[in-house]
Amino acid sequence: MNTLTFAVITVSDRSSRGERPDTSGPAICNFIEEHGSVVGYNAIIPDEQTRIQEELIKLCAQPEIDVILTSGGTGVAERDVTPEATREVSEKLIPGIAEYIRAKSILITPHAMLSRGIAGIREKKIIINLPGSPKGAVESLSFVFDILQHTVAQIKNLASAQDHIPIKVEREDK
Repeated sequence: MNTLTFAVITVSDRSSRGERPDTSGPAICNFIEEHGSVVGYNAIIPDEQTRIQEELIKLCAQPEIDVILTSGGTGVAERDVTPEATREVSEKLIPGIAEYIRAKSILITPHAMLSRGIAGIREKKIIINLPGSPKGAVESLSFVFDILQHTVAQIKNLASAQDHIPIKVEREDK
């Protein structure tokens, strides 16, 4: 496995109605392509839990998709339900991904502590909730991008997971 194929879903009422351009989806797609991976699907949907769940279930059934990224709906507003939708469809959660994103993001902005994004697995696909801002989404993805190849290999039980050289994570001195 050399190249990952991503699905990118922007969760936004206003963008889905055409009232505001989607800026986070294109920013995420650009990052993915600049880092040698493929965007196999890109969509904008409203902040509706049932609709988000349906989209995630549909994408998890696609054999060519490895990682599903959502952008938006992770805050504390009433319509922010992306984590609830992701939790509902996930077979397993991967709390360390979301914890690491929040920990790194808080060093950039204290608003990151309001993010409720999660990460999970369904049908051997990784689902990761990213913030709705283009800057926050790309920064968050950049924090975990290097572990995704190995994680997908582990989930799919590929031999490359055992052969993978561990990445070095910079540690801050206490």
